[in-house]
Amino acid sequence: MSWVTIIWAMIVSACLTLAAMYLLVWCKKRTAWASLLFALTAVATAAVAGCELWLMRAETAREFGVALRWAHVPYWVLVISLVGFVRIYLRAGRPWLAWAVCGVRTLSLILNFVFTPNLNYREITALRHVRFLGESVSVAEGISNPWMLVGQASFLLLAVFVVGAMLTVWRRGNRWQALVVGGSIVFFVLAATGQIVLVLWQIVHTPLTPSLFFLGIIAAMAYEMSRETLRAAQLSDDLREHQQRLDLAADSAGVGLWSWDFKTSLIWATERARLLYGFSLDEPIPFERFLSKLHPDDLDWVVQASQKCLQEGVDFRHEYRIVLPDGSFRWFKVLAKVFLEPSGKPERMTGVSLDITERKRMEEDLRDSHEALRSLAGRLLWAQEEERRRLARELHDDLAQRLAVISIDIGKLERLSATLPDRVMVWLKGIGERVVALSTDVHDISRQLHPSIIEDLGLSQAIQSECVQFTRREGIRVHYTSTDVPAAIPIDTAVCLFRVVQEGMRNIAQHAKVKEAEVRLSGAGDRVTLVILDAGVGFDGTRPVGRPALGITSMKERARLIHGEFLIESATGKGTTIKVVAPLSGRQE
Repeated sequence: MSWVTIIWAMIVSACLTLAAMYLLVWCKKRTAWASLLFALTAVATAAVAGCELWLMRAETAREFGVALRWAHVPYWVLVISLVGFVRIYLRAGRPWLAWAVCGVRTLSLILNFVFTPNLNYREITALRHVRFLGESVSVAEGISNPWMLVGQASFLLLAVFVVGAMLTVWRRGNRWQALVVGGSIVFFVLAATGQIVLVLWQIVHTPLTPSLFFLGIIAAMAYEMSRETLRAAQLSDDLREHQQRLDLAADSAGVGLWSWDFKTSLIWATERARLLYGFSLDEPIPFERFLSKLHPDDLDWVVQASQKCLQEGVDFRHEYRIVLPDGSFRWFKVLAKVFLEPSGKPERMTGVSLDITERKRMEEDLRDSHEALRSLAGRLLWAQEEERRRLARELHDDLAQRLAVISIDIGKLERLSATLPDRVMVWLKGIGERVVALSTDVHDISRQLHPSIIEDLGLSQAIQSECVQFTRREGIRVHYTSTDVPAAIPIDTAVCLFRVVQEGMRNIAQHAKVKEAEVRLSGAGDRVTLVILDAGVGFDGTRPVGRPALGITSMKERARLIHGEFLIESATGKGTTIKVVAPLSGRQE
Protein backbone atom coordinates (compact mmCIF):
# COMPACT_ATOMS: atom_id res chain seq x y z
CA MET A 1 0.00 0.00 0.00
CA SER A 2 1.35 3.49 -0.96
CA TRP A 3 2.12 6.22 1.54
CA VAL A 4 -0.55 8.45 0.03
CA THR A 5 -3.23 5.84 0.68
CA ILE A 6 -1.94 5.13 4.19
CA ILE A 7 -1.72 8.78 5.24
CA TRP A 8 -5.08 9.85 3.80
CA ALA A 9 -6.78 6.74 5.14
CA MET A 10 -5.39 7.60 8.58
CA ILE A 11 -6.75 11.15 8.25
CA VAL A 12 -10.17 9.82 7.35
CA SER A 13 -10.22 7.23 10.15
CA ALA A 14 -8.94 9.67 12.77
CA CYS A 15 -11.55 12.28 11.84
CA LEU A 16 -14.39 9.77 11.72
CA THR A 17 -13.36 8.28 15.09
CA LEU A 18 -13.37 11.71 16.73
CA ALA A 19 -16.65 12.53 15.00
CA ALA A 20 -18.26 9.35 16.32
CA MET A 21 -17.10 10.09 19.89
CA TYR A 22 -18.49 13.60 20.01
CA LEU A 23 -21.62 12.64 18.12
CA LEU A 24 -22.28 10.16 20.91
CA VAL A 25 -21.77 12.94 23.44
CA TRP A 26 -24.37 15.03 21.63
CA CYS A 27 -26.81 12.09 21.52
CA LYS A 28 -26.47 11.72 25.29
CA LYS A 29 -26.88 15.45 25.88
CA ARG A 30 -28.82 17.18 23.14
CA THR A 31 -27.93 20.62 24.43
CA ALA A 32 -24.20 20.01 23.74
CA TRP A 33 -24.31 21.75 20.35
CA ALA A 34 -20.54 22.33 20.32
CA SER A 35 -20.01 18.54 20.26
CA LEU A 36 -22.36 18.18 17.28
CA LEU A 37 -20.61 20.98 15.36
CA PHE A 38 -17.21 19.46 16.10
CA ALA A 39 -18.47 16.10 14.81
CA LEU A 40 -19.67 17.78 11.58
CA THR A 41 -16.30 19.52 11.17
CA ALA A 42 -14.48 16.21 11.60
CA VAL A 43 -16.78 14.43 9.13
CA ALA A 44 -16.31 17.25 6.61
CA THR A 45 -12.52 17.02 7.00
CA ALA A 46 -12.68 13.26 6.40
CA ALA A 47 -14.79 13.86 3.29
CA VAL A 48 -12.28 16.50 2.04
CA ALA A 49 -9.48 13.98 2.56
CA GLY A 50 -11.47 11.37 0.62
CA CYS A 51 -12.01 13.82 -2.28
CA GLU A 52 -8.30 14.67 -2.28
CA LEU A 53 -7.42 10.99 -2.57
CA TRP A 54 -9.94 10.73 -5.41
CA LEU A 55 -8.29 13.69 -7.17
CA MET A 56 -4.81 12.19 -6.82
CA ARG A 57 -6.06 8.86 -8.21
CA ALA A 58 -8.10 10.40 -11.08
CA GLU A 59 -7.30 8.91 -14.50
CA THR A 60 -9.14 11.36 -16.75
CA ALA A 61 -9.75 15.09 -16.83
CA ARG A 62 -13.50 14.49 -16.53
CA GLU A 63 -13.05 12.34 -13.41
CA PHE A 64 -10.80 15.03 -11.90
CA GLY A 65 -13.43 17.70 -12.59
CA VAL A 66 -16.21 15.63 -10.99
CA ALA A 67 -14.11 14.92 -7.90
CA LEU A 68 -13.24 18.61 -7.52
CA ARG A 69 -16.90 19.60 -7.95
CA TRP A 70 -18.07 17.30 -5.16
CA ALA A 71 -15.24 18.42 -2.89
CA HIS A 72 -17.06 21.75 -2.52
CA VAL A 73 -19.83 20.06 -0.49
CA PRO A 74 -17.60 19.07 2.49
CA TYR A 75 -15.85 22.46 2.17
CA TRP A 76 -19.26 24.11 2.65
CA VAL A 77 -20.06 21.89 5.67
CA LEU A 78 -16.60 22.58 7.11
CA VAL A 79 -16.97 26.37 6.94
CA ILE A 80 -20.53 26.44 8.29
CA SER A 81 -19.72 24.10 11.20
CA LEU A 82 -16.58 26.08 12.11
CA VAL A 83 -18.58 29.31 12.24
CA GLY A 84 -21.19 27.67 14.46
CA PHE A 85 -18.53 26.13 16.69
CA VAL A 86 -16.83 29.45 17.29
CA ARG A 87 -20.12 31.17 18.10
CA ILE A 88 -21.26 28.47 20.55
CA TYR A 89 -18.03 27.16 22.07
CA LEU A 90 -16.16 30.44 22.35
CA ARG A 91 -19.36 32.50 22.77
CA ALA A 92 -17.82 35.18 20.61
CA GLY A 93 -17.72 36.48 17.04
CA ARG A 94 -19.76 39.15 15.30
CA PRO A 95 -23.12 37.75 14.12
CA TRP A 96 -23.20 39.78 10.91
CA LEU A 97 -19.74 38.57 9.94
CA ALA A 98 -20.77 34.98 10.68
CA TRP A 99 -23.74 35.37 8.34
CA ALA A 100 -21.46 36.91 5.71
CA VAL A 101 -19.07 33.93 5.84
CA CYS A 102 -21.94 31.43 5.55
CA GLY A 103 -23.56 33.43 2.76
CA VAL A 104 -20.41 33.73 0.63
CA ARG A 105 -19.59 30.04 1.12
CA THR A 106 -23.14 29.06 0.14
CA LEU A 107 -22.91 31.27 -2.97
CA SER A 108 -19.68 29.54 -3.99
CA LEU A 109 -21.37 26.13 -3.59
CA ILE A 110 -24.25 27.21 -5.81
CA LEU A 111 -21.88 28.61 -8.46
CA ASN A 112 -19.86 25.39 -8.29
CA PHE A 113 -22.85 23.43 -9.57
CA VAL A 114 -23.72 26.11 -12.11
CA PHE A 115 -20.34 26.13 -13.85
CA THR A 116 -18.93 23.19 -15.80
CA PRO A 117 -16.88 21.31 -14.84
CA ASN A 118 -16.76 23.18 -11.52
CA LEU A 119 -16.17 26.53 -9.83
CA ASN A 120 -12.37 26.28 -10.16
CA TYR A 121 -11.89 25.52 -13.85
CA ARG A 122 -13.58 26.66 -16.99
CA GLU A 123 -11.94 23.73 -18.70
CA ILE A 124 -9.52 20.99 -17.67
CA THR A 125 -7.35 20.35 -20.70
CA ALA A 126 -5.12 17.58 -19.35
CA LEU A 127 -3.79 15.78 -16.32
CA ARG A 128 -0.19 15.94 -15.30
CA HIS A 129 1.41 13.21 -13.22
CA VAL A 130 3.85 14.40 -10.59
CA ARG A 131 5.83 12.63 -7.89
CA PHE A 132 4.36 12.97 -4.38
CA LEU A 133 5.48 10.95 -1.35
CA GLY A 134 7.33 8.56 -3.62
CA GLU A 135 4.54 7.87 -6.11
CA SER A 136 2.86 9.40 -9.16
CA VAL A 137 -0.34 11.42 -8.56
CA SER A 138 -2.59 13.47 -10.84
CA VAL A 139 -2.78 17.26 -11.01
CA ALA A 140 -4.88 19.31 -13.46
CA GLU A 141 -3.90 21.63 -16.28
CA GLY A 142 -6.48 23.91 -17.81
CA ILE A 143 -8.20 27.30 -17.78
CA SER A 144 -8.80 28.67 -14.28
CA ASN A 145 -12.25 30.10 -13.43
CA PRO A 146 -11.98 33.57 -11.81
CA TRP A 147 -15.28 32.93 -9.93
CA MET A 148 -13.39 30.61 -7.62
CA LEU A 149 -12.29 33.79 -5.86
CA VAL A 150 -15.76 33.68 -4.19
CA GLY A 151 -14.91 30.40 -2.47
CA GLN A 152 -11.44 31.57 -1.52
CA ALA A 153 -12.91 34.82 -0.17
CA SER A 154 -15.14 32.78 2.16
CA PHE A 155 -12.01 31.28 3.77
CA LEU A 156 -10.50 34.74 4.24
CA LEU A 157 -13.76 36.03 5.77
CA LEU A 158 -13.73 33.00 8.05
CA ALA A 159 -10.24 33.93 9.24
CA VAL A 160 -11.34 37.53 9.89
CA PHE A 161 -14.40 36.31 11.79
CA VAL A 162 -12.29 34.01 14.00
CA VAL A 163 -9.73 36.76 14.67
CA GLY A 164 -12.52 38.98 16.01
CA ALA A 165 -13.73 36.14 18.20
CA MET A 166 -10.16 35.54 19.43
CA LEU A 167 -9.83 39.14 20.55
CA THR A 168 -13.11 38.93 22.47
CA VAL A 169 -12.06 35.73 24.23
CA TRP A 170 -8.60 37.19 24.96
CA ARG A 171 -10.12 40.29 26.57
CA ARG A 172 -12.35 37.98 28.58
CA GLY A 173 -9.24 36.46 30.14
CA ASN A 174 -9.41 33.03 28.43
CA ARG A 175 -6.12 33.51 26.61
CA TRP A 176 -5.25 29.83 26.37
CA GLN A 177 -8.57 29.05 24.73
CA ALA A 178 -8.17 31.98 22.37
CA LEU A 179 -4.73 30.81 21.27
CA VAL A 180 -5.44 27.09 20.98
CA VAL A 181 -8.85 27.20 19.32
CA GLY A 182 -8.95 30.58 17.62
CA GLY A 183 -5.25 30.72 16.73
CA SER A 184 -5.19 27.21 15.23
CA ILE A 185 -8.29 27.90 13.10
CA VAL A 186 -6.86 31.16 11.75
CA PHE A 187 -3.39 29.68 11.08
CA PHE A 188 -4.50 26.48 9.38
CA VAL A 189 -7.33 28.13 7.40
CA LEU A 190 -4.90 30.69 5.99
CA ALA A 191 -2.34 27.96 5.27
CA ALA A 192 -4.95 25.80 3.53
CA THR A 193 -6.21 28.82 1.57
CA GLY A 194 -2.67 29.65 0.45
CA GLN A 195 -2.10 26.11 -0.79
CA ILE A 196 -5.47 26.09 -2.60
CA VAL A 197 -4.69 29.41 -4.32
CA LEU A 198 -1.24 28.27 -5.43
CA VAL A 199 -2.51 24.98 -6.82
CA LEU A 200 -5.79 26.04 -8.44
CA TRP A 201 -4.26 29.11 -10.04
CA GLN A 202 -1.54 26.71 -11.35
CA ILE A 203 1.32 28.59 -9.76
CA VAL A 204 2.66 25.33 -8.36
CA HIS A 205 1.95 21.84 -9.62
CA THR A 206 1.25 19.76 -6.53
CA PRO A 207 -1.87 17.88 -5.44
CA LEU A 208 -4.47 19.61 -3.26
CA THR A 209 -3.85 18.68 0.41
CA PRO A 210 -5.87 21.15 2.59
CA SER A 211 -7.12 18.20 4.67
CA LEU A 212 -3.67 18.08 6.25
CA PHE A 213 -4.19 21.64 7.49
CA PHE A 214 -7.79 21.01 8.49
CA LEU A 215 -6.54 18.01 10.49
CA GLY A 216 -4.52 20.50 12.55
CA ILE A 217 -7.72 22.39 13.30
CA ILE A 218 -9.45 19.15 14.31
CA ALA A 219 -6.53 18.24 16.57
CA ALA A 220 -6.56 21.64 18.30
CA MET A 221 -10.34 21.56 18.76
CA ALA A 222 -10.22 17.98 20.06
CA TYR A 223 -7.43 18.87 22.48
CA GLU A 224 -9.33 21.81 23.91
CA MET A 225 -12.60 19.89 24.15
CA SER A 226 -10.79 16.98 25.81
CA ARG A 227 -9.51 19.45 28.41
CA GLU A 228 -13.12 20.51 28.91
CA THR A 229 -14.06 16.85 29.24
CA LEU A 230 -11.30 16.31 31.79
CA ARG A 231 -12.44 19.38 33.69
CA ALA A 232 -15.99 18.09 33.56
CA ALA A 233 -14.83 14.70 34.82
CA GLN A 234 -12.90 16.35 37.64
CA LEU A 235 -15.92 18.48 38.43
CA SER A 236 -18.03 15.33 38.42
CA ASP A 237 -15.63 13.71 40.90
CA ASP A 238 -15.70 16.84 43.05
CA LEU A 239 -19.47 16.93 42.88
CA ARG A 240 -19.67 13.26 43.78
CA GLU A 241 -17.41 13.83 46.78
CA HIS A 242 -19.43 16.92 47.71
CA GLN A 243 -22.62 14.89 47.34
CA GLN A 244 -21.23 12.22 49.66
CA ARG A 245 -20.36 14.85 52.24
CA LEU A 246 -23.77 16.45 51.81
CA ASP A 247 -25.48 13.08 52.21
CA LEU A 248 -23.45 12.41 55.35
CA ALA A 249 -24.38 15.80 56.79
CA ALA A 250 -28.01 15.32 55.80
CA ASP A 251 -28.13 11.83 57.33
CA SER A 252 -26.60 13.07 60.57
CA ALA A 253 -29.24 15.80 60.71
CA GLY A 254 -32.05 13.43 59.78
CA VAL A 255 -32.71 15.34 56.55
CA GLY A 256 -33.67 13.78 53.21
CA LEU A 257 -32.71 15.46 49.93
CA TRP A 258 -34.79 15.17 46.75
CA SER A 259 -35.31 16.74 43.34
CA TRP A 260 -38.45 16.67 41.17
CA ASP A 261 -37.81 16.83 37.40
CA PHE A 262 -40.80 18.51 35.74
CA LYS A 263 -40.06 17.09 32.27
CA THR A 264 -40.01 13.44 33.34
CA SER A 265 -42.23 13.92 36.43
CA LEU A 266 -39.76 11.69 38.30
CA ILE A 267 -38.37 12.38 41.76
CA TRP A 268 -34.75 11.68 42.60
CA ALA A 269 -34.20 11.10 46.29
CA THR A 270 -31.30 10.23 48.55
CA GLU A 271 -31.28 6.99 50.46
CA ARG A 272 -32.30 8.83 53.60
CA ALA A 273 -35.24 10.49 51.86
CA ARG A 274 -36.43 7.15 50.46
CA LEU A 275 -36.36 5.60 53.90
CA LEU A 276 -38.23 8.55 55.40
CA TYR A 277 -41.00 8.37 52.80
CA GLY A 278 -41.22 4.58 52.74
CA PHE A 279 -39.79 3.97 49.24
CA SER A 280 -37.43 1.13 48.40
CA LEU A 281 -33.87 2.01 47.42
CA ASP A 282 -34.23 1.09 43.74
CA GLU A 283 -37.84 1.83 42.76
CA PRO A 284 -38.58 4.81 40.51
CA ILE A 285 -40.61 7.57 42.16
CA PRO A 286 -43.09 9.26 39.80
CA PHE A 287 -44.77 12.33 41.25
CA GLU A 288 -48.11 10.49 41.30
CA ARG A 289 -46.51 7.77 43.45
CA PHE A 290 -45.40 10.46 45.92
CA LEU A 291 -48.92 11.91 46.01
CA SER A 292 -50.29 8.49 46.93
CA LYS A 293 -48.20 8.67 50.12
CA LEU A 294 -49.76 11.93 51.31
CA HIS A 295 -52.30 11.95 54.11
CA PRO A 296 -55.78 12.38 52.54
CA ASP A 297 -56.37 15.57 54.54
CA ASP A 298 -53.16 17.11 53.16
CA LEU A 299 -53.38 15.96 49.52
CA ASP A 300 -55.40 18.80 47.98
CA TRP A 301 -53.58 21.71 49.57
CA VAL A 302 -50.13 20.20 48.89
CA VAL A 303 -51.02 19.87 45.18
CA GLN A 304 -52.29 23.48 45.15
CA ALA A 305 -49.16 24.74 46.91
CA SER A 306 -46.95 22.86 44.43
CA GLN A 307 -48.80 24.37 41.48
CA LYS A 308 -48.40 27.83 42.99
CA CYS A 309 -44.65 27.23 43.23
CA LEU A 310 -44.53 26.30 39.54
CA GLN A 311 -46.64 29.23 38.40
CA GLU A 312 -45.19 31.97 40.60
CA GLY A 313 -41.70 30.60 41.31
CA VAL A 314 -42.15 30.93 45.08
CA ASP A 315 -40.52 28.63 47.62
CA PHE A 316 -42.39 25.69 49.14
CA ARG A 317 -42.31 25.96 52.94
CA HIS A 318 -44.90 23.70 54.49
CA GLU A 319 -45.54 20.84 56.88
CA TYR A 320 -47.52 17.78 55.82
CA ARG A 321 -48.12 14.15 56.73
CA ILE A 322 -47.04 10.97 54.94
CA VAL A 323 -48.91 7.70 55.42
CA LEU A 324 -46.54 4.75 55.87
CA PRO A 325 -47.24 1.18 54.66
CA ASP A 326 -48.22 0.10 58.19
CA GLY A 327 -50.97 2.75 58.30
CA SER A 328 -49.15 5.11 60.64
CA PHE A 329 -48.20 8.59 59.50
CA ARG A 330 -45.26 10.88 59.99
CA TRP A 331 -44.94 14.65 59.90
CA PHE A 332 -42.43 16.36 57.59
CA LYS A 333 -41.21 19.92 57.40
CA VAL A 334 -40.29 20.64 53.77
CA LEU A 335 -38.30 23.48 52.24
CA ALA A 336 -38.04 23.44 48.43
CA LYS A 337 -37.06 25.85 45.67
CA VAL A 338 -37.99 25.95 41.97
CA PHE A 339 -35.13 26.22 39.45
CA LEU A 340 -35.71 27.62 35.97
CA GLU A 341 -34.33 26.86 32.52
CA PRO A 342 -32.48 29.66 30.68
CA SER A 343 -35.76 30.32 28.87
CA GLY A 344 -37.46 30.99 32.19
CA LYS A 345 -39.54 27.82 32.14
CA PRO A 346 -39.59 25.80 35.42
CA GLU A 347 -37.15 22.91 35.15
CA ARG A 348 -37.08 21.22 38.55
CA MET A 349 -37.87 21.61 42.22
CA THR A 350 -35.17 20.69 44.72
CA GLY A 351 -35.75 20.48 48.43
CA VAL A 352 -35.06 18.96 51.82
CA SER A 353 -37.45 17.06 54.09
CA LEU A 354 -37.07 16.86 57.86
CA ASP A 355 -38.96 14.33 59.94
CA ILE A 356 -40.68 16.35 62.70
CA THR A 357 -43.00 13.62 63.96
CA GLU A 358 -41.49 13.58 67.43
CA ARG A 359 -41.65 17.34 67.65
CA LYS A 360 -45.31 17.26 66.67
CA ARG A 361 -46.01 14.63 69.31
CA MET A 362 -44.24 16.72 71.93
CA GLU A 363 -46.22 19.79 70.86
CA GLU A 364 -49.45 17.82 71.11
CA ASP A 365 -48.51 16.53 74.55
CA LEU A 366 -47.58 20.05 75.57
CA ARG A 367 -50.91 21.37 74.33
CA ASP A 368 -52.73 18.65 76.26
CA SER A 369 -50.74 19.50 79.37
CA HIS A 370 -51.50 23.19 78.80
CA GLU A 371 -55.61 22.45 78.12
CA ALA A 372 -55.22 20.34 81.45
CA LEU A 373 -53.34 23.16 83.30
CA ARG A 374 -55.90 25.76 82.31
CA SER A 375 -58.70 23.46 83.36
CA LEU A 376 -56.98 22.96 86.70
CA ALA A 377 -56.51 26.71 87.01
CA GLY A 378 -60.21 27.20 86.36
CA ARG A 379 -61.19 24.65 88.97
CA LEU A 380 -58.80 26.28 91.45
CA LEU A 381 -60.37 29.69 90.82
CA TRP A 382 -63.83 28.37 91.41
CA ALA A 383 -62.70 26.39 94.44
CA GLN A 384 -61.21 29.64 95.72
CA GLU A 385 -64.55 31.39 95.18
CA GLU A 386 -66.35 28.64 97.06
CA GLU A 387 -63.88 28.89 99.93
CA ARG A 388 -64.29 32.66 99.97
CA ARG A 389 -68.06 32.19 100.06
CA ARG A 390 -67.71 29.84 103.06
CA LEU A 391 -65.36 32.18 104.92
CA ALA A 392 -67.56 35.18 104.16
CA ARG A 393 -70.61 33.33 105.46
CA GLU A 394 -68.80 32.36 108.67
CA LEU A 395 -67.56 35.93 109.17
CA HIS A 396 -71.00 37.37 108.54
CA ASP A 397 -73.14 34.77 110.32
CA ASP A 398 -70.86 33.97 113.23
CA LEU A 399 -68.11 36.45 113.99
CA ALA A 400 -70.07 39.56 112.98
CA GLN A 401 -73.08 38.44 115.02
CA ARG A 402 -70.92 37.73 118.05
CA LEU A 403 -69.30 41.16 117.74
CA ALA A 404 -72.75 42.70 117.52
CA VAL A 405 -73.73 40.94 120.77
CA ILE A 406 -70.57 42.22 122.45
CA SER A 407 -71.35 45.73 121.27
CA ILE A 408 -74.85 45.48 122.72
CA ASP A 409 -73.50 44.18 126.01
CA ILE A 410 -71.04 47.07 126.22
CA GLY A 411 -73.92 49.50 125.66
CA LYS A 412 -75.90 47.90 128.46
CA LEU A 413 -72.84 48.04 130.73
CA GLU A 414 -72.49 51.75 130.02
CA ARG A 415 -76.11 52.39 131.05
CA LEU A 416 -75.89 50.24 134.17
CA SER A 417 -72.61 51.82 135.28
CA ALA A 418 -73.64 55.47 135.40
CA THR A 419 -72.18 55.79 138.90
CA LEU A 420 -68.74 54.67 137.81
CA PRO A 421 -65.93 57.15 137.57
CA ASP A 422 -65.66 59.15 134.34
CA ARG A 423 -62.44 57.47 133.34
CA VAL A 424 -64.13 54.04 133.42
CA MET A 425 -67.00 55.38 131.31
CA VAL A 426 -64.52 56.74 128.75
CA TRP A 427 -62.75 53.40 128.72
CA LEU A 428 -66.02 51.48 128.15
CA LYS A 429 -67.04 53.91 125.40
CA GLY A 430 -63.67 53.39 123.64
CA ILE A 431 -64.10 49.65 123.81
CA GLY A 432 -67.55 49.96 122.28
CA GLU A 433 -66.27 52.13 119.42
CA ARG A 434 -63.45 49.69 118.68
CA VAL A 435 -65.89 46.78 118.66
CA VAL A 436 -68.11 48.67 116.21
CA ALA A 437 -65.09 49.45 114.02
CA LEU A 438 -64.03 45.81 114.18
CA SER A 439 -67.52 44.74 113.23
CA THR A 440 -67.41 47.10 110.23
CA ASP A 441 -64.02 45.72 109.16
CA VAL A 442 -65.32 42.16 109.45
CA HIS A 443 -68.29 43.16 107.32
CA ASP A 444 -65.99 44.71 104.69
CA ILE A 445 -63.75 41.64 104.66
CA SER A 446 -66.81 39.43 104.31
CA ARG A 447 -68.01 41.53 101.40
CA GLN A 448 -64.58 41.38 99.75
CA LEU A 449 -64.39 37.63 100.18
CA HIS A 450 -67.80 37.07 98.71
CA PRO A 451 -69.98 39.92 97.47
CA SER A 452 -73.36 38.65 98.66
CA ILE A 453 -74.81 41.85 97.26
CA ILE A 454 -74.59 40.20 93.82
CA GLU A 455 -77.06 37.57 94.92
CA ASP A 456 -79.20 40.06 96.81
CA LEU A 457 -79.36 43.05 94.46
CA GLY A 458 -77.68 41.93 91.22
CA LEU A 459 -74.40 42.60 89.39
CA SER A 460 -75.06 46.24 88.51
CA GLN A 461 -75.78 47.26 92.12
CA ALA A 462 -72.77 45.24 93.32
CA ILE A 463 -70.41 47.04 90.89
CA GLN A 464 -71.90 50.42 91.80
CA SER A 465 -71.39 49.67 95.51
CA GLU A 466 -67.82 48.57 94.84
CA CYS A 467 -67.13 51.81 92.96
CA VAL A 468 -68.47 53.83 95.89
CA GLN A 469 -66.37 51.88 98.37
CA PHE A 470 -63.29 52.24 96.10
CA THR A 471 -63.79 56.02 95.87
CA ARG A 472 -64.14 56.26 99.65
CA ARG A 473 -61.12 54.03 100.26
CA GLU A 474 -58.65 55.23 97.58
CA GLY A 475 -59.77 58.80 96.93
CA ILE A 476 -60.12 58.08 93.18
CA ARG A 477 -63.54 59.02 91.82
CA VAL A 478 -65.07 56.25 89.69
CA HIS A 479 -67.90 57.11 87.30
CA TYR A 480 -70.18 54.14 86.85
CA THR A 481 -72.83 53.76 84.14
CA SER A 482 -75.05 50.82 83.27
CA THR A 483 -77.15 50.36 80.13
CA ASP A 484 -79.66 47.61 79.35
CA VAL A 485 -78.10 45.24 81.86
CA PRO A 486 -80.12 41.99 81.98
CA ALA A 487 -81.90 41.36 85.26
CA ALA A 488 -80.91 37.70 85.30
CA ILE A 489 -77.17 37.14 84.90
CA PRO A 490 -75.73 33.71 85.82
CA ILE A 491 -73.99 33.90 89.16
CA ASP A 492 -70.72 32.54 87.80
CA THR A 493 -70.68 35.21 85.07
CA ALA A 494 -71.61 37.92 87.54
CA VAL A 495 -68.88 36.88 90.02
CA CYS A 496 -66.23 36.80 87.28
CA LEU A 497 -67.16 40.28 86.03
CA PHE A 498 -67.22 41.62 89.57
CA ARG A 499 -63.73 40.20 90.19
CA VAL A 500 -62.50 41.81 86.98
CA VAL A 501 -63.83 45.15 88.27
CA GLN A 502 -62.04 44.66 91.59
CA GLU A 503 -58.73 43.68 89.90
CA GLY A 504 -59.01 46.47 87.33
CA MET A 505 -59.60 49.17 89.94
CA ARG A 506 -56.83 47.73 92.12
CA ASN A 507 -54.42 48.21 89.18
CA ILE A 508 -55.72 51.76 88.71
CA ALA A 509 -55.05 52.57 92.34
CA GLN A 510 -51.53 51.13 92.26
CA HIS A 511 -50.27 52.13 88.81
CA ALA A 512 -52.49 54.55 86.84
CA LYS A 513 -51.73 57.74 88.85
CA VAL A 514 -55.13 59.29 88.10
CA LYS A 515 -57.87 61.01 90.11
CA GLU A 516 -60.77 59.64 88.05
CA ALA A 517 -61.70 56.41 86.27
CA GLU A 518 -64.76 55.01 84.53
CA VAL A 519 -66.64 51.70 84.63
CA ARG A 520 -69.35 50.81 82.12
CA LEU A 521 -71.67 47.81 82.13
CA SER A 522 -74.03 47.20 79.24
CA GLY A 523 -76.15 44.42 77.79
CA ALA A 524 -76.91 43.53 74.18
CA GLY A 525 -78.74 40.40 73.15
CA ASP A 526 -77.27 37.36 74.86
CA ARG A 527 -74.10 39.16 75.91
CA VAL A 528 -73.00 41.55 78.61
CA THR A 529 -70.04 43.91 78.18
CA LEU A 530 -67.83 45.37 80.89
CA VAL A 531 -65.43 48.27 80.16
CA ILE A 532 -62.93 49.81 82.61
CA LEU A 533 -61.12 52.97 81.47
CA ASP A 534 -58.51 55.33 82.86
CA ALA A 535 -56.45 58.13 81.34
CA GLY A 536 -53.37 57.37 83.40
CA VAL A 537 -49.75 56.58 82.66
CA GLY A 538 -50.56 53.33 80.85
CA PHE A 539 -47.88 50.79 79.92
CA ASP A 540 -46.31 49.06 76.94
CA GLY A 541 -49.08 46.69 75.99
CA THR A 542 -46.67 44.35 74.22
CA ARG A 543 -44.49 43.82 77.32
CA PRO A 544 -46.47 43.98 80.55
CA VAL A 545 -44.31 43.55 83.61
CA GLY A 546 -44.68 43.32 87.36
CA ARG A 547 -47.95 43.23 89.24
CA PRO A 548 -50.09 44.46 86.31
CA ALA A 549 -49.09 41.37 84.38
CA LEU A 550 -50.37 39.11 87.16
CA GLY A 551 -53.61 41.07 87.35
CA ILE A 552 -54.07 40.92 83.59
CA THR A 553 -53.45 37.19 83.61
CA SER A 554 -56.05 36.72 86.33
CA MET A 555 -58.64 38.80 84.48
CA LYS A 556 -57.95 37.02 81.22
CA GLU A 557 -58.31 33.61 82.83
CA ARG A 558 -61.58 34.58 84.51
CA ALA A 559 -62.96 35.78 81.18
CA ARG A 560 -61.93 32.52 79.55
CA LEU A 561 -63.73 30.48 82.23
CA ILE A 562 -67.07 32.02 81.20
CA HIS A 563 -66.32 31.78 77.46
CA GLY A 564 -65.77 35.52 77.42
CA GLU A 565 -63.61 37.69 75.21
CA PHE A 566 -60.88 39.72 76.93
CA LEU A 567 -59.25 42.77 75.39
CA ILE A 568 -56.76 45.24 76.86
CA GLU A 569 -55.43 48.31 75.12
CA SER A 570 -52.73 50.45 76.64
CA ALA A 571 -49.84 52.67 75.66
CA THR A 572 -47.33 54.61 77.69
CA GLY A 573 -48.87 57.95 78.67
CA LYS A 574 -52.20 57.18 76.99
CA GLY A 575 -54.11 55.29 79.64
CA THR A 576 -55.59 51.80 79.69
CA THR A 577 -58.85 50.24 78.51
CA ILE A 578 -60.02 46.82 79.69
CA LYS A 579 -62.96 45.19 77.94
CA VAL A 580 -64.71 41.88 78.66
CA VAL A 581 -67.57 40.57 76.55
CA ALA A 582 -69.26 37.63 78.27
CA PRO A 583 -72.08 35.38 77.06
CA LEU A 584 -74.97 34.68 79.39
CA SER A 585 -74.47 30.91 79.15
CA GLY A 586 -72.32 30.32 82.23
CA ARG A 587 -68.79 29.17 82.86
CA GLN A 588 -66.67 26.54 81.07
CA GLU A 589 -66.65 23.10 82.65
